[in-house]
Order: sequence, then C-alpha cells, then structure tokens
Amino acid sequence: MSRVVMLVLGALLGLFVLFNFLLPMLAGLIKLVLIVGVVAVIVFVAVTLVGKSSRSS
Repeated sequence: MSRVVMLVLGALLGLFVLFNFLLPMLAGLIKLVLIVGVVAVIVFVAVTLVGKSSRSS
C-alpha cells in the first residue's frame, strides 16, 4: 500500500515540476530564439540591401 502511495506522490510531484518549471522555461527559450531569429533576418536583409545598392552605383 505504501508503494502505491509513493508512486502516486511521485507522479504528482513529477507533473508539478513539469508544468511549473520545465514548460515555462521552454516557452521562454522558444520566445528568445524567435526574437533572435527575427533580429538576424532583419540584419541579413539590411546588409543584403546595402550591399546591392553600393555595388550597383
């Protein structure tokens, strides 16, 4: 009986850690990666446009 109780408590603790710590951390990392990616694309487009305009003139 105590083994079943400990199994249930372990499962509840695992779910608590998953939903309160790991998922918000992953969401924050995904947001950070998206922001860095958008900034990188903007810089890439700007450098490409400046390179083309200076080469043609």
